[in-house]
Amino acid sequence: MSVLLVEDDMSIAIVITAALEDEGFSVVHCQTIAERDRLLGERRFEALVTDVMLPDGDGIETLDRARALHPDMPIIILSAQNTLDTAVRATDTGAFEYFPKPFDIDELARTVRQAAGNAQGDGPRGDEPLGDGLPLVGRSPAMQSVFRMITRVLRNDLTVLILGESGTGKELVAEAIHQLGNRRNGPFIAVNTAAIPAELIESELFGHEKGAFTGAVARHVGKFEQAAGGTLFLDEIGDMPMQAQTRLLRALQSGTVRRVGGSEEIRLDTRIIAATNKDLEPEIAAGRFREDLYYRLNVVPIHMPPLRDRSDDIEVLARHFLQHAANEGLPRRQLTAEAAELLSRQPWRGNVRELKNFVYRMALLAREDTIDADSVLPLLAQEPVGVPAAGTSDACDIEGAVTRWLSAERPASGTIYENAIAAFERPLFAEVLRETGGNQLRAAQALGINRNTLRKRLSELALDPEEFVRRS
Repeated sequence: MSVLLVEDDMSIAIVITAALEDEGFSVVHCQTIAERDRLLGERRFEALVTDVMLPDGDGIETLDRARALHPDMPIIILSAQNTLDTAVRATDTGAFEYFPKPFDIDELARTVRQAAGNAQGDGPRGDEPLGDGLPLVGRSPAMQSVFRMITRVLRNDLTVLILGESGTGKELVAEAIHQLGNRRNGPFIAVNTAAIPAELIESELFGHEKGAFTGAVARHVGKFEQAAGGTLFLDEIGDMPMQAQTRLLRALQSGTVRRVGGSEEIRLDTRIIAATNKDLEPEIAAGRFREDLYYRLNVVPIHMPPLRDRSDDIEVLARHFLQHAANEGLPRRQLTAEAAELLSRQPWRGNVRELKNFVYRMALLAREDTIDADSVLPLLAQEPVGVPAAGTSDACDIEGAVTRWLSAERPASGTIYENAIAAFERPLFAEVLRETGGNQLRAAQALGINRNTLRKRLSELALDPEEFVRRS
């Protein structure tokens, strides 16, 4: 079996060729779209593996020529432009698979083997081109996995369950699926189920008839009906009351809803996307969430990573939010590399939402058009971003460290406090100096103490800031 590889980076081409040859393929390599089209005109290949950015054009935009020559040939697209827009464009060409760079070479080889075994690629095809300005930003491997999952559900109506901590962007994922999918011409109705009083949630979701209860002075059309032809996004589904869960399950099973106080069964034409920041399996075990509803909603799960697991995206996000802030009338600011690095080291327990709010505040309060690290530090000192949340992977075992220290050192009675502070203070100051590159002003601001106090304590602790200065 033969594969055509279109890749202008020779180092990548060599690695891919070796992996595919190990799988038993004969690989023909070229570096341009013109060479690709010539080769496709001369012979048939079991699969096409192509980069996007090639010396003579866009590998995606020109795929119609390859399709015209071999309509059934599966196509695998590679790209270093790791954005949601690129993933969607790749999917809309009918590509069998899309791999953002860097990728797992073994996974690529397995995918080519699978694609070559099919008569034609099974990727969805779109009817309209998609532009820029998509609502999700990120180039980390974690976000690339999210983008690839999004592209898999754009041309179907499968129910999606988006899981992730508060502030990770779950509603943005739901909006992207709607705006880029088959139902983009219909309404997008978002409902925060945690914000609706328990006694009103059924009426809000399913509607009610006039006189159904005290205060029902007119017929009310529920969110399911309002979302007809489009998408209904049920946010914070883990907080939905049990009675409403039962009604929701029935609606999903039957494909119909009945207004409160009504007898008419109304056929649904709505895609359902749900989201929660809770781990639903413990909720099921505790009897607070229906297991059968969970399986109805969890057809296609999409896990939104917390920002601490995608720190590579923080600089991209911060610059993105600065641009948006300027578009909304705030001063136009630039971020130095040092300031961006400082932001990237913060835990951001509130995730993308917290970062966005901080960047907007930074754009408003900064005194210079260029924001450097010294401008960021005072603002960070006002943020509860430096203390990890209890129970997170970032939290230190302080209690365990104290226990081990007492067992090993055991100072004399009456001096435990003084000795413990001394034992803890030196490594603390050393670590802050290391993080700030020996900059005493930044170290003092990070510690929340006066610079003169810092100098005095450094002298007493025999710590030389010069030892921590970063030298190129």
